Amino acid sequence: MTGEQVNPIPNILTMIRLVAGIIMFCLLAASAGGIPFLAVNSVAMEPFQRWGFYVFVIAAFTDLFDGILARKLNAESQWGAILDPIADKILVCGTILGLFTINTGDPYFALPAAFILFREFAVSALRETAAGKGVKVPVTFLGKAKTTIQLVALGAMLLAQSWAAFNLPLDWTDEAYMISYGLLLIAMVVTLWSGLAYFIAAKKEL
Repeated sequence: MTGEQVNPIPNILTMIRLVAGIIMFCLLAASAGGIPFLAVNSVAMEPFQRWGFYVFVIAAFTDLFDGILARKLNAESQWGAILDPIADKILVCGTILGLFTINTGDPYFALPAAFILFREFAVSALRETAAGKGVKVPVTFLGKAKTTIQLVALGAMLLAQSWAAFNLPLDWTDEAYMISYGLLLIAMVVTLWSGLAYFIAAKKEL
């Protein structure tokens, strides 16, 4: 407990994002038959994919609004600073793992997605190690931009993967995948770049 008395709305939004990331992953896993004792046929999987996308969009918007509200309401807190990156990582990693369940064997998705996961785990380990030595690794603008780009790319990939579930024109399926793959590659590059920047900054302090 930090004992801080601040407006709770930004932290509530962060908690919603954290829980929504878990729910979204469960929905995607269910659509691929990955939930034990839940039989899903080709017809039933589509609602799971649609709701997975809806929950993802809601969670992604909370990432935008909790930061804005925290600044406008002067409600920035230590607890929020701890929860925010955790919620971001659960949403990003949960989406990637959820897409892996319905996108198995796709090398175009697997490689950039794996690099994004590796970076997230590596930076988390860096923060934990640095904190043990009394060194703080603050979130940078590039780090915040990275999360936004990741969410846009993963949202596009999730929509492309769920294309048929929304009854969108099948003639545009290939174009949707190409756009989502392009965005995912951009997200991978920015993700690795921001991760390298964190390690360089931490090396100067350690």
